[in-house]
Amino acid sequence: QVRLVESGGGLVQAGGSLRLSCAVPVIIFKYNRMAWYRQAPGKQRELVAFITSGDSTNYADSVKGRFTISRDDAKNTVYLQMNNLKPEDTAAYYCATSIFGVDYFGQGTQVTVSS
Repeated sequence: QVRLVESGGGLVQAGGSLRLSCAVPVIIFKYNRMAWYRQAPGKQRELVAFITSGDSTNYADSVKGRFTISRDDAKNTVYLQMNNLKPEDTAAYYCATSIFGVDYFGQGTQVTVSS
């Protein structure tokens, strides 16, 4: 079983910032692409950003220029820095990876942005 542990969610006003963290088992962190997804109530889960083991990144259009995904090799942790948050960013955020075609998600952390 792959255990991904997110933290850092919370309530913030529009325009504010939050940083999400995801602790990853070292063997997975070293070789796998890591991603952040989010799911708002009544909506499908969507990919927010991902980062490869070679530090290439990709972002959803809705968060480009506001969110930054990064990884800390020393801590086996992947981060999602979220700036200029908007009410439409309100969702449960999930850390994720894929191993041999099987997707694994953490338990999620709630981000709520008030207007």
